[in-house]
Amino acid sequence: MRIGSAEHKELFCRSFLDTHEAYDPEDWAWPELDDISLARLRAIPIWTMALEAEVGAGTMLAKYGQKEPDELVRRTIELQGYEEDRHGRTLQCMIDRYALAVTPHPREIHPTRKAFVEFGYNECADSFAGFGIFRLAREAQILPDGFTSLFTRLLREEARHIVFFVNWVAWDRCRRGLRGALQALPALLGYSGAVVRRVAGSKDMQSDKPPENAVGLFEDSLSNLTPASFLRACVEENDRYMSAFDPRLLRPRVIPALGGVALQVAEAIERVRANGRKASPAGPSS
Repeated sequence: MRIGSAEHKELFCRSFLDTHEAYDPEDWAWPELDDISLARLRAIPIWTMALEAEVGAGTMLAKYGQKEPDELVRRTIELQGYEEDRHGRTLQCMIDRYALAVTPHPREIHPTRKAFVEFGYNECADSFAGFGIFRLAREAQILPDGFTSLFTRLLREEARHIVFFVNWVAWDRCRRGLRGALQALPALLGYSGAVVRRVAGSKDMQSDKPPENAVGLFEDSLSNLTPASFLRACVEENDRYMSAFDPRLLRPRVIPALGGVALQVAEAIERVRANGRKASPAGPSS
């Protein structure tokens, strides 16, 4: 199958449309949380930023989709806009249910191609990290499984979103005359921009003002967390989610490749440190 062809367009759009799930987060069985779990949930400093991102993206995508001349692509972009807005409603349900201190100020994002492209690359970076963070959080039982299991369908949707995006942007660049190697530079620029935006945007998390004892709330659960274990979870979970898609579809490659290299470096550092501890002479006997 040639990337940019009508067959390619049909595949990445139909794959997205056919796997859409109908649900309303207001109907979910949100569980009661004990005091520690509730304190941990309230201490996670991402909810304001996450809610602003999802609400703004849903509106932007819905309006941008209306400008797309291709009917099938338009329907698919509009559906992603609906799902992004539903993610925002899911977060709002959680915020209301557990009385989280969130004061969002979503900014209006103009519905342009540039905005969609930037958002798509941001999602590729966010999802890679999010897949790993979610697995580690479930393994460490930071929050009850009855709570975290509700969000597995959101992660599946994020995987669908990034696979749709990388195929759409490749198809769109082909119709603009960029094929093969000519797509490499804008793709690298897109991923680089996403990393820069995410590093800069991390300062926004301070607006959620976690409690002073926030570190202590997670100390026991994350005592064994290392850079290597975090990166390993990201790489493995990304591979697992991506394996669910038709092998003819493109997948995000740059962020997972960088994550794989970083994992090899982190594992090498851990081996050196472990060998150093083994080689250290024992202290004087008493």
